[in-house]
Amino acid sequence: MIHIAETVGVSSIENFLCPDERLHLATLMHGVLADDPSRFGDGRRTSIHEIPGHSHEQAMAVYEPAGRIEIRDIPAAAEKILQDAFERARPALARVMPSITVCRPWTYVEYGEGQHITSHLDGIAPDPLAWPRQIAGISVVITAADSGGGFYIETVSHDRLWDRQAPDPASHGYADGMWLAHDGADNSSPWFQQIPRTRWSVDPAPGTALLYGSQLAHGTAPVTAGRCAKFISWLAAEEPRS
Repeated sequence: MIHIAETVGVSSIENFLCPDERLHLATLMHGVLADDPSRFGDGRRTSIHEIPGHSHEQAMAVYEPAGRIEIRDIPAAAEKILQDAFERARPALARVMPSITVCRPWTYVEYGEGQHITSHLDGIAPDPLAWPRQIAGISVVITAADSGGGFYIETVSHDRLWDRQAPDPASHGYADGMWLAHDGADNSSPWFQQIPRTRWSVDPAPGTALLYGSQLAHGTAPVTAGRCAKFISWLAAEEPRS
């Protein structure tokens, strides 16, 4: 059963990646970017973030108003390093988010000065009663910025964030009392911008994995010096076998 605490929880896995793995990943991604960095930065016209009824360009303006580098199809060698790290971390993950069964493909992102991601919720799924279901996001810094660029979550008690309770939760794989967040929980929605939120900021050591529930608002502060490089993915629950 998926419990609401998993989807609004936060945790960390220290040493998710060792220094040699981080160096190898940085080298692999430097090779991808060496030929044409603008293709993944200023020249990019799509994003992992989507807003129903908005174009890719509009969604990017909401989520990454100053831009960023984003690479969805990372080298197979990089994907293997990260998926192997996920497998190693399964015992730790099971203690805090026991519904997680799979890690989705990883994405590389990089932020320069002034760049950041605005506050938003990832959500469980376009249809939270269908499978698979996103339980949490995961973020691992490879290279930290000289200053700025820290990650934050925002806790919210306002009723406007929550859409409804899951109908007949047990038959849909949810524990009793499961609530589902309202669609449009990002800066494209005036209601989301207006509700009061409390921000909790963290500056994790490189190689540490941050876990943040799929119904938890989060974002990053602008980088003020240097560059921040990280990998992100989503941890999901697959449909239980009968």
